Amino acid sequence: MAMHPKRKQRLILIIFLLVGVATAVTLSLFVLSENMNFFFSPSKIAAGEAPQGARIRAGGMVVDGSVRRDPQSLAVSFTLTDYEANLNVQYTGILPDLFREGQGIVAIGRLNEERVLMAEEVLAKHDENYMPPEVAEALQQSHAKALEAKAAYVNAIVKDDSPEASEAQPEILEQTESVQP
Repeated sequence: MAMHPKRKQRLILIIFLLVGVATAVTLSLFVLSENMNFFFSPSKIAAGEAPQGARIRAGGMVVDGSVRRDPQSLAVSFTLTDYEANLNVQYTGILPDLFREGQGIVAIGRLNEERVLMAEEVLAKHDENYMPPEVAEALQQSHAKALEAKAAYVNAIVKDDSPEASEAQPEILEQTESVQP
């Protein structure tokens, strides 16, 4: 049974359209997967949750005294922290004007074999009140863990009836109350 020429033309057109759409969707998904950057805090990276070699975003506070500049080039190394774990970062390029120790930043790059982030881009906050949402959340989570640990310590001291524990109770309770999230 022979196919009518008009019907054959329509079938070929539909096949070409389907192949074109499938190719466009495949290319779009490939490009999107290449440009995806997942956020990891220094504690998640230290726990091994971040993939080595994949492009990631890491954020935290720049540790005071950790910035080291190479006088012969634009190479800079520094340490990020979420107050639970630290992450060493190496970057070659011009740092943002607002980059400084004790400030929140986000570094985009890849982890090498030594679990050092080889940053391709460093983003600093744009004013003194702003902190990237991911960094703020990671710092808040590590702060909550620290408060839980202090509360458990205080509870252990309060349950202890020894004279040394009784003398330490007011000071420990005062320190715990002064901790702000």
